[in-house]
Amino acid sequence: MQEEQKTLVEAINQTMPFGKYAGRKLLQLPEPYLVWFHSNGFPEGKLGSQLALIYEIKLNGLESMLKPLLRGD
Repeated sequence: MQEEQKTLVEAINQTMPFGKYAGRKLLQLPEPYLVWFHSNGFPEGKLGSQLALIYEIKLNGLESMLKPLLRGD
C-alpha cells in the first residue's frame, strides 16, 4: 500500500480522543463538528491533520466511497 493510502486509511479509522464525540472514528464525525474545527482551528499535530483531511473528504462528498475502509475495532 502506498504511503498516501496508508495515511488515508489511518485517518478514517482514527478514534476521536476527546470531546463530545470521543470514541467515534473520524470518518463518523458529523460534518458540523468538522466545520466548527475548520472555522476555529484544528488541533496541532497529527490529529489536526487527520481532522482536516476528513473535513475535506466530507466537503467533497467522498464519505460514502470510503465507508468500506472503516475497521470494526
